[in-house]
Amino acid sequence: MVLHQQRFSLDHGAFCQTLIQTENLLIVQDLDGVCMELVQDPLGRRIDADYVRATTLFAEHFYVLTNGEHVGKRGVQGIVERAFGDVPFVQQEGLYLPGLAAGGVQWQDRHGKVSHPGVGQTELEFLAAVPQRITNCLQTFFGDRHHSLSPEQLQMGIDASVLDNVASPTANLNTLANLLQDTPQIYRDLQETMAQLLDQLMADAGGQGLGNSFFVHYAPNLGRDEQGKEIIRWAKAGDSGTTDFQFMLRGGVKEAGVLALLNRYYHSRTGQYPLGESFSARQAPPSHQDLLHLVKTKFDLDLMPLIIGVGDTITSQVDEATGEIRRGGSDRQFLQLIQDLGDLGNQGNLVVYVDSSQGEVKNRQPLQLETVAGQTQVVAGPGDMRDREDPLQINVAFPGGHDQYVAAFKQAAQRRRAHFSQ
Repeated sequence: MVLHQQRFSLDHGAFCQTLIQTENLLIVQDLDGVCMELVQDPLGRRIDADYVRATTLFAEHFYVLTNGEHVGKRGVQGIVERAFGDVPFVQQEGLYLPGLAAGGVQWQDRHGKVSHPGVGQTELEFLAAVPQRITNCLQTFFGDRHHSLSPEQLQMGIDASVLDNVASPTANLNTLANLLQDTPQIYRDLQETMAQLLDQLMADAGGQGLGNSFFVHYAPNLGRDEQGKEIIRWAKAGDSGTTDFQFMLRGGVKEAGVLALLNRYYHSRTGQYPLGESFSARQAPPSHQDLLHLVKTKFDLDLMPLIIGVGDTITSQVDEATGEIRRGGSDRQFLQLIQDLGDLGNQGNLVVYVDSSQGEVKNRQPLQLETVAGQTQVVAGPGDMRDREDPLQINVAFPGGHDQYVAAFKQAAQRRRAHFSQ
């Protein structure tokens, strides 16, 4: 059975062969938890320099798609530069990771040139004030209640939590979640306070005529409600739940980013932009079906590449009271779109899942493995075991996490270069 018809395949050899032999190929890959270990403080992230080199061997066939950012103190640019220890070398050799950040509104090319397609200066100015609002909120929160953190711990926790991203300022509570693990109610209150702050920011934006400019992203989440708003995953024993509270530019959703990347890929292959040269993720329609329809009507489906989507954040949870299933995760929507785009072309696309539960961040459900007759297989995925009708089908799984995925990726890159240089 071919890979796109399989579920949770551990046949990494077949996956590598697909990367090696498929000429018309597009890899759309998340970053944190996929090619880097998840850590509590984003400043501690590290990337394998050989992996970065391997991405260049795929040339225009590889793009990143992340809710993080390319630039700034915690941007991926700096992570890549530290991996090589030579900024001019990285710039000259074109070793930056190309693709979209901030969900889809921050573009970067191989040489580190960054732009924000479709974003206005007034919007960027509003975003610039958000990190200080998050800092003030955290200081007030801890100043108003009794807690066991020392002044040094508290300052360290706040410094690690405020991500001063250009296009997606974020409260990342991973470090504080760890510091507050013995006082879970305080952490639960903190989640609620951060959600209230983001609601207030949305209201303030509306008061400045920017009511349609932004949205709130929770990671991980439990999908969206009937109004289209993402649902917080509240913390519970052994699970920190939603840790990233992101104030993002509307249109900065990964599924819209897929269309922006596909538009660029077609141009690299044909010299034409199916959606126009100026198309950005912010112009993409909001609904899943409308995104599919846009591809059907604007792209030559005979030229559609095999798209491989790679992510690590997929959730589902059954409500104990109602039995309702909530499906979410910041990678779910873009992976679902890639899966469904596979039905439009001549070959099925691949959804690849990297198990990031072994990192420092404890809000990922690990894959459950079982060995039968000497064969290891996945018997339970990253969501709720009772969710048996999830439309998203994971074709290939890497239970060994980012190290296992990166090793396969590097091997495939070298062999692909040899294959197409013959």
